[in-house]
Amino acid sequence: MKRMKLIINPISGNGNKEGLAKRISEILEADDIAVTVENTTCRGDATRLAKMAIDESFDAVLACGGDGTINETANALRDTGMPMGIIPAGSGNGLARHLGIPVDPILSLDIIRQNHIEACDYGTVNDSPFFCTFGIGYDAAVAHRFAASGRRGKISYLRSAVTEFVHYRHQRYTLRLNDKEITDDAFLVAVCNASQYGNNAYIAPHASLTDGLLDVIFIRKASIGDTLSLGVDLMTGLIEWNNFIETMRVTSAIIERSQDGPVHIDGEPVYMGRQLKVECHPGQLKLFTPSTQHKFKPIITPMSCLFRDISITLDNIFHPNRGTAPATNK
Repeated sequence: MKRMKLIINPISGNGNKEGLAKRISEILEADDIAVTVENTTCRGDATRLAKMAIDESFDAVLACGGDGTINETANALRDTGMPMGIIPAGSGNGLARHLGIPVDPILSLDIIRQNHIEACDYGTVNDSPFFCTFGIGYDAAVAHRFAASGRRGKISYLRSAVTEFVHYRHQRYTLRLNDKEITDDAFLVAVCNASQYGNNAYIAPHASLTDGLLDVIFIRKASIGDTLSLGVDLMTGLIEWNNFIETMRVTSAIIERSQDGPVHIDGEPVYMGRQLKVECHPGQLKLFTPSTQHKFKPIITPMSCLFRDISITLDNIFHPNRGTAPATNK
């Protein structure tokens, strides 16, 4: 029997997690997987608990929560060879969505039970790891405003995004990458290991977790109308056709700005210095992933993901206590 540690953030997202650990344990035990449950109580707990799982010789660690919980857990497991399973239970679920993992805790268990493990990349900025996206500029400012609001949920995040857009001032950045230097005013600079921020907002539609590269997205200063059109491009996957955007794929890069300031790491607000060094670490994080990956298609992929989200939401409304049938492969 395999032993897996399940790390749950009980306050991630908006859903009620009462009884969730028991249901997950019952489903996985039908596949001869013994589950030990741990709840996080503060920032850094997921990293600490995942490190304990390594010392206790578990076979894998399962992280149940949002992108912050995923980041903390993966931070402990990177470079160790211990597999990590993602059970999405947050608001954005960027890494899970990129991988095609259903954004429903129970449905996502099918990916764990398939036992398909892949060696994936991760990035660092000034030695701090990120597994989905790192950003400076507008998206970082929104992350800080949202955190300062003390409220959770999509409506609160949208309110923070609109308020920040009204007051935002562009900054000048210098990028040094691939023997090339770019200096210009930018709306934001995103460094992406995965394709999206979360909620099917595709900032780097063709990013890959297994190509050994990071996608750097440089969005130049534009008029209010052109900047607002970015929202449509994000949700349709057409962002790479926008004339104000330049995409570069790198193994490492240096980003400079005029002063210290806010950044976000997988959506979590952080303050960093004026010089930011980003690096890709190929194949150093083992993840349970779907055995079949589908090629991204603009408009088609975002729409299919949207319909799947709606289907999952409706299913949870009408069948709040549903489970899944035991898998046959062990």
